Amino acid sequence: MFPEIQPYNTGMLKVCPRHEIYFEECGNPNGYPILFLHGGPGAGCDAKDRRYFDPAKWRIILFDQRGSGRSKPFGETKENSTWALCADIRKLLEHLGITRVVLFGGSWGSTLALVFAVQETQMVSGMVLRGIFLGEEEEIKNLWNGSTGHYFPEAWIRFASMVPPKHRRSPAEYYYEQLMSKDATIRKKFAYEWSRYEMALLHLEPEPDEEIDKEMAEFSFESMAIMEAHYLYKNQAFLENKYIIKNANCLSNIPTTIIQGRYDVVCPPVSAYRLAKVIKGSELHIVIAGHSSSDPEIRKKLVSQTEAMYEKVAK
Repeated sequence: MFPEIQPYNTGMLKVCPRHEIYFEECGNPNGYPILFLHGGPGAGCDAKDRRYFDPAKWRIILFDQRGSGRSKPFGETKENSTWALCADIRKLLEHLGITRVVLFGGSWGSTLALVFAVQETQMVSGMVLRGIFLGEEEEIKNLWNGSTGHYFPEAWIRFASMVPPKHRRSPAEYYYEQLMSKDATIRKKFAYEWSRYEMALLHLEPEPDEEIDKEMAEFSFESMAIMEAHYLYKNQAFLENKYIIKNANCLSNIPTTIIQGRYDVVCPPVSAYRLAKVIKGSELHIVIAGHSSSDPEIRKKLVSQTEAMYEKVAK
């Protein structure tokens, strides 16, 4: 990864009467535009997300999606949908005077990149995607019906233990109700456990509990839990089932690189494989890793393939 850099431009963009989003620009103001789409939904961006890109080559744009990170109002689910986020991307690019951009997104960020690219194909010059999530019913069930417990039993048992026995048939539904509570203490307690469960699944080599707890203190776990429950559990990403697969054939003229961890239990590799079959000419790189972009083999591929994408789009 590249050395740490600071933004040369930051701001808040009013995208509707209720929401305004935080954005920043880094790297070369005259470089080729690349837009970082964070995961979750709700995870927000942080300083390490700037380091995948050569700052001499790229005009790097990052933003916190509605309700996430530094965007306001924090944790707001009203007027917050996949389609609203796509509209925000258009408004942000227009605000910055950008007509064509490379999209860089992992996990939920890959979902948002793909939906935006289907809607605004002419604005997308390339995509670097990681840990593919298609927003389909089976993927959502995989994460919250206990399937992950076959591989990470400690994480699943901790997650489920927060749920009274009479609600154990649908733990995610019980969590959702608590995450929407008017009691801030209850919201925060269940947001912590929701996000911690997912954090425990991220890596090829599981991290010790103390390391997970340390990382939990450093990111926006409350907005991630609320947005994931709102987007994925309650509203199935606001997408018709199989929406991306049904429409992704229109992306075959866009250079697309897909990087996928072989042992990713959050977003299993079958989704990346299916997507690569639909986007003709796309490159699929399956590496020995879990889900996290910080797993070494994924990190190396993200950097090298982003460098390769520059050579394709910046001719």
